[in-house]
Amino acid sequence: MRLTAIRAITFDLDDTLWPIEPVMQRAEQRLDAWLRAHCPRAAKAYPVEAMRVLRDRVAGENPQLAHDFSAQRRLSLREALLPHGYRDDHVDAAFTAFYAERNRVECYADALPALERLGGRYPLAAISNGNADLGAIGLVAHFRFALHASAFGTAKPAADIFHAACERLSFAPEEVLHVGDDPALDVIGAHRAGLRSVWLHRGTMGWDEASGQSDIRPDLIVRDLAELADLLER
Repeated sequence: MRLTAIRAITFDLDDTLWPIEPVMQRAEQRLDAWLRAHCPRAAKAYPVEAMRVLRDRVAGENPQLAHDFSAQRRLSLREALLPHGYRDDHVDAAFTAFYAERNRVECYADALPALERLGGRYPLAAISNGNADLGAIGLVAHFRFALHASAFGTAKPAADIFHAACERLSFAPEEVLHVGDDPALDVIGAHRAGLRSVWLHRGTMGWDEASGQSDIRPDLIVRDLAELADLLER
């Protein structure tokens, strides 16, 4: 790949800048504690594991919300709370408690230094299927904008969301480098949309095994974002 042709970089967020599993575990525990304190009847019916099953069921029954995790969560809270005599204001307050914890993330050690380095050379943007709030997290200053599937209406790997980011950056897709951890959503999606791609691979599985195919490959594979910054600075 000719790195000199890159004029902007887009980033995935969850599992690219921070690990998402511990965040979601804490958010589920925070929601459970809030429900036990404020909606005990619903909390008894839906402890953490049961709430997780409910949320998955609601997601499966509402494919029109596949791109909007916040809407899925709110709908699952309505199904959990309203039959037990609670109101929509309880749903709103429960979601607020959950969402505040969802935005309490701990970035990978390499993430913030790399954003500083790369942001000094390229305009940066975020493209995410998740519902992280960069303002609440404290990272909004690093990015020109964040394009979320929930607001855009289409999720990765659809080409539309990648093209919309390129248009907002005012660069052609081949001039934009997308960085992400997910082989299908980030690498293959970006490739098919005409962008260059970086697979941020913190694990041990090789590309062919992780992606299930060998005909599409990332332009770069890096172990962390410091390695990406080093490569682009050269």
